[in-house]
Amino acid sequence: MYDDVSVERNASYTAEFLKTRLGVFISILLGYSCYYLTRNSLTFTAPAMVATRTLGLDITSIGVITSIFPLCYGCSKFVSGVVGDMLSPAIMLGGGLIATGFVNIAFGFSSTLPLFCLLWAMNGILQGFGAPSCAKILTSWFAAKERGTYWGMWNIAHNLGGFAAPILAGTAARMFGWNWGLWAPGLIAVTVGIVIISTLRDAPEDRGFLPVEPEISKANNAVSSSKAEVQKLPLMQNLIHNVLSNPFIWGLAFTYFCVYVVRQGITSWSVFYLIKEKGVIDAGSAAVRVSGLELGGLLGSLIAGKLSDAYIMHTSGGAVGKRIQIVICYLFGVAAMLLAFRAVPSGFATLQAVIVFMIGFFLYGPQMLIGLCGAEIVGRRSVGASEGFLGWVAYLGAANAGVPLSLLVQQYGWGAFFAALLSACGVGILLLLPLTRAKSYLQRK
Repeated sequence: MYDDVSVERNASYTAEFLKTRLGVFISILLGYSCYYLTRNSLTFTAPAMVATRTLGLDITSIGVITSIFPLCYGCSKFVSGVVGDMLSPAIMLGGGLIATGFVNIAFGFSSTLPLFCLLWAMNGILQGFGAPSCAKILTSWFAAKERGTYWGMWNIAHNLGGFAAPILAGTAARMFGWNWGLWAPGLIAVTVGIVIISTLRDAPEDRGFLPVEPEISKANNAVSSSKAEVQKLPLMQNLIHNVLSNPFIWGLAFTYFCVYVVRQGITSWSVFYLIKEKGVIDAGSAAVRVSGLELGGLLGSLIAGKLSDAYIMHTSGGAVGKRIQIVICYLFGVAAMLLAFRAVPSGFATLQAVIVFMIGFFLYGPQMLIGLCGAEIVGRRSVGASEGFLGWVAYLGAANAGVPLSLLVQQYGWGAFFAALLSACGVGILLLLPLTRAKSYLQRK
């Protein structure tokens, strides 16, 4: 259980503070939704690009492009998370969004595979500014006992952006040409990024409010000196001392790898699976069915956050371990829904859509909670480094959902594809078992 300091502060929030914090939350929600929109724009434009014969692309070409992105994104997320602990997260969030918008626009003007790869690599680098910035802002504005709920609510940015991507990018590409599948998301991102830089602030102190949860409280005076010394560590020493030396971080990281293999595999290849294996007539129809993944993820994230907060508040023990137990239950659900998605007959379109919805429900809960656990298991000054490291490992997993899975499908069929995703679920569950009693940073101090 958490100490009483954050509880007292929660009860004393002023109306002005709550109004300001709501504006902050809306800003990071919309901002990261736009990051996700520009990240997924290629996924739902790709079928139109393959159909455009003048581009000379095939499914393997798309796999090459999509594999480059997560490698660059993961490295960028790592570096920006570590370096970002010294920078303004609001500026990083808005500036990165503007830049990724311009890269999407430039992609729409391109026509060769090498240039596509270069620009999508640049997009991956710029996308890395988003999540660590939002994580720092969330941990600054929201206390521990409410953080799971609000982190889950913020996590629906993935789903809002993912839901909008097939509708906006896919529809624009189909109606006006593949170029507009990139141009439309890019223009929206630039506009929102400008608004964020103009209005968003990093922490309550920047608006004249008290911190919601100071790491050094009256209850922790005995360790305040040593904690202050840790906070003054240089970047690399901070990373090693507070993040890489923590065995729980490594367990979370390898589990994140597995979760992102499944997540990116479903996101990148489910449209092609429905067309090739289930007889869906075109990419537009398949994209509409797949959009249910994000709607299910939205609901699953919200419920996972609420469940984990309630579990922590009403039971004793390690707070991080309580959230991990929820993650394990969700991963069993992912495995069950993957089996159902493979088994459902071709003619049952509604059932396919429902199953995709449930895959999203169970998949995005772990994706959200693992990131939250990574933030809570380290101190506030190391949140960016922790999230950056976890994100880097996660997107190594996502990279394995590009070319490796495309080759697996070409060589052994879609059955091997689903076997790989189910194996990732199983490994993730095994990795989490030793973490079911883990305590948060505040509980340990």
